[in-house]
Amino acid sequence: MSQTTLVIFCKRPLHGQGKQRIAATLGKDAAYQVACALLNCALEDARSWPGPVVLSPSSEADRQWAEDLLLRDYQVVPQCEGNLGTKLNYVDQILRQQGASRLLFIGTDAPEHTLQRYAEFDRLLEQHDIVLSPAEDGGVTAMGGCQPWPALENLGWSTPALGEQLAAACTTAGFQVAFSSTGYDVDTEADLRRLLDSLAYDSRPARAQLLSLIHALVD
Repeated sequence: MSQTTLVIFCKRPLHGQGKQRIAATLGKDAAYQVACALLNCALEDARSWPGPVVLSPSSEADRQWAEDLLLRDYQVVPQCEGNLGTKLNYVDQILRQQGASRLLFIGTDAPEHTLQRYAEFDRLLEQHDIVLSPAEDGGVTAMGGCQPWPALENLGWSTPALGEQLAAACTTAGFQVAFSSTGYDVDTEADLRRLLDSLAYDSRPARAQLLSLIHALVD
């Protein structure tokens, strides 16, 4: 995986902002704690990634925050204004102009990603232009490309149609698209409860901390 750049799209956890569906059932404090724990899982993956790592915070204002997060060499590329599609096109273009050729984009909402899943992503990227990791809600939990993304701003971001639209846009652009095994994002209390099984035997420290937090919140 040394030739693949891992790009983590992340938001700075703020009390009372983000994870609103978790906040609606478990409260704002719980939502903030979950957001922090999920971010730590993504950073755990960044620390173990054998190739280049890029952190992409949601705004230029959070550049310094992002630069202080990791203990190894990595790059910070803040996102631009606009929807997620616009942001993805922007960051992808910057990194390709710098010479990156194989990019894997993830967020911070899929702690069930394992080392085996990342190896699957990378193996598929060696053989295809685009790799999408379908989410059960119709979105994606990861998206990788050996080619620049087509225009993404008009897709149905945060809708059940997103994954299908993204695949269609890439196919229309002439790219060969492959799909990894299906996963899920963590957006609700039910998703947290599902992690009790998904992470039950996961020995990675950040996952163990997340699991302990979930037990404290929902048991």
